[in-house]
Amino acid sequence: MDIVATAKQRYTAKAYDTNRRIPDEVMQQIYEVIRNSPSSVNSQPWHFIVASTPEGKARLAKGVQGGYSFNESKVRDASHVILFCTRVDTEGGHLDRLLEQEDRDGRFADEAAKAGTAKGRLHFTNLHRYTLKDLPQWYEKQTYIALANAMTAAAAVGVDSTPMEGIDVAALDTELGLHEKGLSSLVLLALGYHAESDFNAKLPKSRLPQEQVFTFL
Repeated sequence: MDIVATAKQRYTAKAYDTNRRIPDEVMQQIYEVIRNSPSSVNSQPWHFIVASTPEGKARLAKGVQGGYSFNESKVRDASHVILFCTRVDTEGGHLDRLLEQEDRDGRFADEAAKAGTAKGRLHFTNLHRYTLKDLPQWYEKQTYIALANAMTAAAAVGVDSTPMEGIDVAALDTELGLHEKGLSSLVLLALGYHAESDFNAKLPKSRLPQEQVFTFL
């Protein structure tokens, strides 16, 4: 794979072909890339809600009404739409679930290693919870890593994407009962194949030159 070519071909789709759907086997690849995204101290503070039916997309479209209606057509016309949600705290046994999954996956040589991982994760979690007082924002940063991975993975398999921060978080949280699960909406990602009318597909990518954005020591 030419990773530079993949990065250059990825762009933000503005209109989707409603007649084309992403094959399930392709979506499963994208899901696995998202699931395997890195996060600080393997905190995995995320949950992903996928809509691929008209009914499911209509529910997510409740978050792109009013002042956010410019995003509604992308949500309704895309093949799949993923709502990236983030945890707002560690309640509900999340840290315990992480530790037990790591244990099942064979990451610990012994109980001391398991205890050390638990202690280290709790240290950084409490640092952001009590000292820096930015735990939800720290968790959001981790979830954005998963978003970036999703867009790159989609481009690698020939799928177009549109990240959307222009959403009504409160409306989506209410529609999906996210607060009861310790979660909150963060960003939507539409996935599909661009329509011929998508003006952005024909425009050249524009980025500042390397000498302006890199400093080599």
